[in-house]
Amino acid sequence: METKARKTDLPVVIVHNVDPSWESPDIASALEAVETMAASLRREGHPVVCVPVENSDLAGILQPFDPRQHIVLNWCEELPGISRSDAVAARLLEDLRFTYTGSPPEVLAFSWDKAAVKALLDETSIATPRWQVFQCRDTRGWNCFPAIVKPAFEHCSSGIDAESVVLNPEELKERIAYVQDVFKQPALVEDFIDGREFHVTIWGNGTIEMLPPAEMDFSAFDNLRDRLCSFDSKFTPGSPHYEKIELRIPAELHDHEKHLLKQTAVRAYKVTGCRDYARIDLRLRDGIFYVLDMNPNADISPDTSLVYAAEAIGLTYGILGSRLVNLAARRHPIFGGPNPSATIS
Repeated sequence: METKARKTDLPVVIVHNVDPSWESPDIASALEAVETMAASLRREGHPVVCVPVENSDLAGILQPFDPRQHIVLNWCEELPGISRSDAVAARLLEDLRFTYTGSPPEVLAFSWDKAAVKALLDETSIATPRWQVFQCRDTRGWNCFPAIVKPAFEHCSSGIDAESVVLNPEELKERIAYVQDVFKQPALVEDFIDGREFHVTIWGNGTIEMLPPAEMDFSAFDNLRDRLCSFDSKFTPGSPHYEKIELRIPAELHDHEKHLLKQTAVRAYKVTGCRDYARIDLRLRDGIFYVLDMNPNADISPDTSLVYAAEAIGLTYGILGSRLVNLAARRHPIFGGPNPSATIS
């Protein structure tokens, strides 16, 4: 495997959103996560400045920093007050000539359109559950149950709960109506695969690697409606999904299964244009890994599966962050080396 020494003196600007409209505990939690990353990077040797994005004027916020002298660790999931604006933030970083971690704006924008992503997976023969988008409540033609109903343009399991899983046409109509009324967007309906679920971190450019896959263990639930990663499982401490879904890293897989999982995840990563890192969610049924969702610029908070996966192979939080910075640095006009496809160890 081709390697290149990881640079630990690269100056880093951590750009992260802090929306003033958030509740105080959410702001405190976000700031704590960012400071943990900053401290970890400093221990690796990186000079670090944390830059909270508290309004949409990203150009003004970054005015004190010279893009020729810094790498941006892009942790800006949206500009305050502008929903689904991670791509807008990345575009502004490009316009300001900053080199930054993660996927480019086109990929980030594309990932919000779940139907477009699934169409691309179908076109490239990457397994994904059978699906259909419903603009209205006429469900004729759908006869695959159980099914799961999702908003067509959301991330972070928004709109996903036990009632998202439907068992018959009447429940399907009711849930489509719910999505259209509450989220004001079409509903994406999928074959619900009641199987093992894996969250897989893929990283690299040129040479691409898979970190140890994480399994979401639903064995505490007898009802198939509960065997899914809901919004509560990620954001509502004390809820059954948050408390009872077990995260297992590394997932127990036979060598053939692990090979097939990696093959599927890496192909999805490449086809969708992900850069530096991403998390890919898949389910296993009858020997086939089906791609459920693509997550470019996946959350890098300390308590996420991506971070736990890195820890499983001995990478500290600081080394993880440093590696992402180094991957971006290969694109930098000054810090970049002659071979941008080399793996950063």
